[in-house]
Amino acid sequence: MYFVIFAKVRWRTDYLVIGSGVAGLYLALKAAEYGEVLLLTKDKASESNTAYAQGGIAGVFSSQDSFEAHIRDTLVAGDGLCREKVVREVIREAPAVIRDLMEYGVQFDRDERGELLLAREGGHSHPRILHNRDATGAEISRVLLEAVRNHPRIHLWEGFFALDLITQHHLGIYVNRGYPGITCYGVYALEEATGVIWTLLARVTVLASGGAGQVYPVTTNPPTATGDGIAMALRAKARIANMEFYQFHPTALYEPDKRPAFLLTEALRGAGATLVDPIHHRPFMHKYDPRGDLAPRDIVARAIDTESKIAGTPFVYLDARSVPNFPERFPTIYEYCKSKGLDPTETLLPVAPAAHYMVGGIDTDEVGRTSIHRLYAVGEVSYTGLHGSNRLASNSLLEALVFAERAARDSALVLKDYSWQEDVPDWDPRGTRHPEEMVLISHNLQELRNLMGNYVGIVRSNFRLERARRRIALLYDETEAFYAHTYPSRALFELRNLIAVAYLIVKCASIRKESRGLHYTLDYPQKHPKLIVDTLV
Repeated sequence: MYFVIFAKVRWRTDYLVIGSGVAGLYLALKAAEYGEVLLLTKDKASESNTAYAQGGIAGVFSSQDSFEAHIRDTLVAGDGLCREKVVREVIREAPAVIRDLMEYGVQFDRDERGELLLAREGGHSHPRILHNRDATGAEISRVLLEAVRNHPRIHLWEGFFALDLITQHHLGIYVNRGYPGITCYGVYALEEATGVIWTLLARVTVLASGGAGQVYPVTTNPPTATGDGIAMALRAKARIANMEFYQFHPTALYEPDKRPAFLLTEALRGAGATLVDPIHHRPFMHKYDPRGDLAPRDIVARAIDTESKIAGTPFVYLDARSVPNFPERFPTIYEYCKSKGLDPTETLLPVAPAAHYMVGGIDTDEVGRTSIHRLYAVGEVSYTGLHGSNRLASNSLLEALVFAERAARDSALVLKDYSWQEDVPDWDPRGTRHPEEMVLISHNLQELRNLMGNYVGIVRSNFRLERARRRIALLYDETEAFYAHTYPSRALFELRNLIAVAYLIVKCASIRKESRGLHYTLDYPQKHPKLIVDTLV
């Protein structure tokens, strides 16, 4: 709770970075070589999707592997929609950025000879996943965050919620999607502890705000994953691409009403775990794909959905009893399961798909530039074309690192050409009040999640999408009417942002009249004979 304060507070910086996952942290470190950096995060800086990443980061480090094999695996998983030039460049740059992580102090598992231990995950033809047991993301986050905190040119502000991108719209100019030269001058941000809304001006602004798993009723994402960057970019009239492709991780531990759902990493199946049906406990993945349990995630998630419906249960089982050295190799998973009365070395584990990764996002070029001048997007919030219609396991941390480095390098070339837009007005809170009926926000949020889970999940149809569209429109109208007379709060803006994300997913899904990658619709079960490259909004 805070009091409404009509203070006018400003800050100027060279780089303004929104988000403290791997993309934001790494970009801040690289950008600090060229100017002052202000890094905003709405929660503690350690709370991000990165910190929850169990599996690892993909890269070619074995003589039995090759760049071409990794490229081929990525293109196959992307199901025809990858931007091949991006795929080739990112994968070839992978070893360099991973070695740079090691220079910062990130530790990856090694064998007794000191060689990197490489795991295999679904869709990969070779072992190429570097990991720190089953907490790789937490290790990367820990090391990069320490480097950020110790850097003299980086200011890390925790508890600051970015409300909106500042563009010509805030100078009194009518800006629509056809307006030439939309430019970002910074953001308005709410300091939650005081209720003060800051005007933050920047030469370059970077969205590294992560995904939006909280739009679904079951997700592996933390509570912070509310699509803030996507929604801000949409309101600023940025180009958004391919939001119909939302990846559901096949194997989250089935615990009704648990948020976030606990992830059982794909590396378990790479180590020998097998999916079995819930009635007879027989393996079933061979019926759906010749790669069996190591098929790409979209195939595995749909197979689990089908098998659970056949059995009439909300889950199937993962049999990990044959995984060697389970407690040592997967200590986080082992201890969590034991705390729930499940011993993975003796017991079948109930699993079900959960919303996991936003493949679509803010459309960017090959260095992270968006359609708005002076605005970059990196990490899960962006759509670079690397993943196409389905992300290959453990390519996401890689994408974040490569594009963070590229964006920092590219923006440095033009940084001195930009100045601060000093005539930007401060946020005007007149006519608003602190909401007394916060229950309206929680009720609308719950309704939104339920309709997304029921109508816009793993399997879709025209009927389901249209029903979702109508209900999202009603939620939008109600929430905007509430917003019009309410002082900004994190809860209200997160609801607005998730409604925007839901709209984008339904809109893009309605445009794509085919089934491809992560988008499967009963009305168009086959691929369209004419390739629809991008569904742009």
